Amino acid sequence: MTGRFMAVREEVRDGWCLEHRTVLSAPRRKLMPATTATHNKATFGRLHDALNSGDAEVIFKTIDEVVEPDVLFHAPVPMDTTGARALKHVWEVLLRAFPDIHVTVEDAVAEGDRVVFRNTVTGTHQGEYRGLPPTGKSVTYQEIFIVRFTGGRIAEIWGVVDVFSQMRQIGAIPA
Repeated sequence: MTGRFMAVREEVRDGWCLEHRTVLSAPRRKLMPATTATHNKATFGRLHDALNSGDAEVIFKTIDEVVEPDVLFHAPVPMDTTGARALKHVWEVLLRAFPDIHVTVEDAVAEGDRVVFRNTVTGTHQGEYRGLPPTGKSVTYQEIFIVRFTGGRIAEIWGVVDVFSQMRQIGAIPA
């Protein structure tokens, strides 16, 4: 039974995030700067705001400012590019297919050098997407991203996107 956490509690004291974990009856403490997690969350917030602008120029400029050029991007992305160029390409494709795309952050959890986001994405299929002509259908799907920061910039992204739901809603996969 050792190693099982019974309770987790966090508090901020003197600029540090204190994480209290109770294992059986012995408390454990782990110190990390609260400002790092807060800063990382705010940096991703800047990117999120740009993504919801619908303006490719604003999105690409913000990617250049907050994402490492050689970012490691682990997501369902069918392309040959890598790094920040891959992220820009994803948004170029999404904006062409869903010009009214909107990403709502449902949950955001920051710890150390990572921030996890659970999002709901909505949009209307108004342009070619994955070989499918525009259908005019609305989509709503879920995604989760884990983002790792280095030196205040996004260095690695892991993404899980409900592409099945997205493709079913635009008619590429029978319901």
